[in-house]
Amino acid sequence: MDMSSREIRMPLSEVVAVLQDLNEFVVSLDRLGSRQASGTADEYTVGTFIADWDVARRVARARGIISVALDAQLSDEENAEIDALCDQGRFYGTANANSSS
Repeated sequence: MDMSSREIRMPLSEVVAVLQDLNEFVVSLDRLGSRQASGTADEYTVGTFIADWDVARRVARARGIISVALDAQLSDEENAEIDALCDQGRFYGTANANSSS
């Protein structure tokens, strides 16, 4: 499947909700990284952020929003190809996700 020219439509309200979450995470993680570099934050601080801000659930919701749009607009074969590509990602705790530390 040539994905370079494909377009997927999504309700603007859902796109904005996903962007708001992602923006909060990117800015907050950047600030946490800066604090770690300066020695004013550690792994516990990052873990607290992830737990307190419900990052896992919010990112899963964003993935679900995008998945619903893909499922509704692509064929089963196209969705299977995207699923296979996603399965090739790097996942924490697996051999192909080498730590950068």
